[in-house]
Amino acid sequence: MNVTLRQLEAFVAVAEAGNFSRAAEQLHVAQSAVSVLVRELERKLDIRLFDRTTRRVELTDAGVEFRATAEKLIADLDHAVQHTRDLVERKRGRIVVAAPPLLAAALIPEAIAVFRRLNPGVSVSLVDARTDEIVDRVKSGQADIGVGTFSLEEEGLSRTKLTKDTLMLFCEGSHPMASTKNPKWRDLKGFPLITLTRDSGIRALVESGYKSANLSVDRPAYEVSQIATALALVEAGLGMTILPTYALVSCKNRNISAQPLSHPAISREILAITRSGRSLPPAGSDFIQLLQRNAKLRRETQIPNN
Repeated sequence: MNVTLRQLEAFVAVAEAGNFSRAAEQLHVAQSAVSVLVRELERKLDIRLFDRTTRRVELTDAGVEFRATAEKLIADLDHAVQHTRDLVERKRGRIVVAAPPLLAAALIPEAIAVFRRLNPGVSVSLVDARTDEIVDRVKSGQADIGVGTFSLEEEGLSRTKLTKDTLMLFCEGSHPMASTKNPKWRDLKGFPLITLTRDSGIRALVESGYKSANLSVDRPAYEVSQIATALALVEAGLGMTILPTYALVSCKNRNISAQPLSHPAISREILAITRSGRSLPPAGSDFIQLLQRNAKLRRETQIPNN
């Protein structure tokens, strides 16, 4: 059965007006067109919807019952169309963003606040998770956007560069390296080092930096899994640590000095990932662009000369 929207609209218009000519005026079509549409609908339903006389058009019992269904179908379709328009025009919708805890704290909240001021009808949910969980959530559709550092070998993802994240030296305020200008990797020789565990991508970058200066990190003073723990050990004067720029968010009002390391300067890309072949919510691209602008501004503010 191929009932069309035009047929339903013609039927409802006649039912409301009680007259084919007035219904035709409401629909801005010829009366004959309305009559044809109603007859086609009755033929497809195999029921009589109206009792017609020379003076009046009245709904049959079947017509009365079908009217409620027809009006609901039209209303539901109108609602669906308006809902889609609202999504496209950023008047409503929902975006789910996943990021590692510290990066989520450093980059995402400010972006969400600005985005919601510009798009008050669109909600943004934030999930802080491990990198592997972020990838799984994006691939499964549980998250629209993932933010972090991701392997280029991971398939099924589209990537957008947000910013570059440089490794920095973090030490307690009275540590000898705190007063060293433009510290280099070779300057770290002999100082106790606090590192992240070997399953961290940051640890691999630190090891490459030490290797470039012919130094070794085989026996760090402490080896921890959380950046927050590493910084707490640093503040207690138990050693220095090397972390990405975004760790600065955890150093505010703390006795910790942070400086970019050079010779070589080691950095990595912070990316926004989405699932390949899956369209973002209409406001999703806007949110990624906002993340790019905020990340660029933050980097320029934190490391003006790098």
